[in-house]
Amino acid sequence: MITQPDRPKGRGLELVASPVKQSAEQLGLAIYQPEKIKHNEELRAKLEAVRPAAIIVVGYGRIIPPWMLELPPLGNINLHASLLPKYRGAAPIQWAIASGATVTGVTTMRIDEGLDTGDILLQREVSISEGDTAETLSPKLAAVGAELMIETLRGLVAGTIHPQKQDDTQATLAPILKKEDGKIDFSRSAREIYNRLRGFQPWPGAFTKFRGKGLNVTAIKGAAERVAQAEILVTDGRLFVGCGNGSSIELLEVQPEGKKKMAARDFVQGYRPRAGEGVGE
Repeated sequence: MITQPDRPKGRGLELVASPVKQSAEQLGLAIYQPEKIKHNEELRAKLEAVRPAAIIVVGYGRIIPPWMLELPPLGNINLHASLLPKYRGAAPIQWAIASGATVTGVTTMRIDEGLDTGDILLQREVSISEGDTAETLSPKLAAVGAELMIETLRGLVAGTIHPQKQDDTQATLAPILKKEDGKIDFSRSAREIYNRLRGFQPWPGAFTKFRGKGLNVTAIKGAAERVAQAEILVTDGRLFVGCGNGSSIELLEVQPEGKKKMAARDFVQGYRPRAGEGVGE
């Protein structure tokens, strides 16, 4: 079992093992944690001695070197959390939700030297519910993906799987998330803002500014109130903000800078936002 080295995490920066390592330890599997793999002769010797029929790569976060791609007769098999060629890249789950997709899935593919461009082996669709976030969808895809990987390996051994080339003209990208992806752009429609909030959980989330200070927005829903774009409307203790295309959202839960999360009603009572006040820069 190969996984990345333990990394510092949390306020105390204590070294934390990857989930793969933790599972491998429970199963009593041998673990190897190289810092680099491209020119790692020790790793190469270990793998050549094992002579694997296939190498399974899931969420490793490193480019697989050519020598490793060529080593196993069945190939290096990757599980990707989208229906390739849709959402190639580091954050397929997040961008599928943020883009408003209602269906995604998992793909097993043979890794090549491109970015998620290898031949497709098997795929399974998974529905995205209205309330799904990246946090709730991820375990669903993981469960389906684990079963699909087993089916893929059995099919490769039996010779019943026929790899399919990807149609590059249908490809979309799901790049690694950046902090600024969570900044709410109120020129977007209410639906777009809602989808991005769902997709970018738990990080970078959704945030804006109010009276010059940060304001995390942790729960919203679409609304019918007519409000000028990026301006606030307060009605009966409820808090609305205008969005693009004449749409609006109701803020249900927020977290002012330096404070705990609070219901929008409590925010209204404590901060007394005035109708017409703006949010954002």
